[in-house]
Amino acid sequence: MADLIVFLVLLGLGYGFGQYFERRHYRSIRKREAELKDLLLIQTKIIPPAYFNNYDTFLVSGSVVISVDYFKRFVAGLRNLVGGRVTPYETLIDRARREAILRMKEEAKESGANIILNVKYEMCSIYKGRRNKIGSVEAFAYGTAFSPTIAIPVSSAPAAALSSSTNEA
Repeated sequence: MADLIVFLVLLGLGYGFGQYFERRHYRSIRKREAELKDLLLIQTKIIPPAYFNNYDTFLVSGSVVISVDYFKRFVAGLRNLVGGRVTPYETLIDRARREAILRMKEEAKESGANIILNVKYEMCSIYKGRRNKIGSVEAFAYGTAFSPTIAIPVSSAPAAALSSSTNEA
């Protein structure tokens, strides 16, 4: 009986601390997403004509490794018995993807970029625990950042670049 009580107490503590840290991470993500909302991400390989001239291009990337807590692993194991969506892993993947994109945007902003094109991301499981269960996942986001080479206001950057390229022709 004492073993069951210890198990339930540890399970409850794992749940409580896991929920606390996940909520705290989501608050941080939402705050940083709001700060970086003006930095555009576009998932296209075609460069708009406005960005042909007066822009420097460079690769930006963001990477993060997030580990699943024991409570989520326990719940996912129970969910595998009955089937259906494994929501504990869905939140893990969502947090990893959003964090990697935020780190990529932060790198681009520090370099003076105002848009990132051809954005891609990759995810992989980098640690398998006992019995090949997911332990940690890595998310890697990357894209081509465009930084103006001349002083162009951020709000009119594409229009100004387009008008200067048509005037030169």
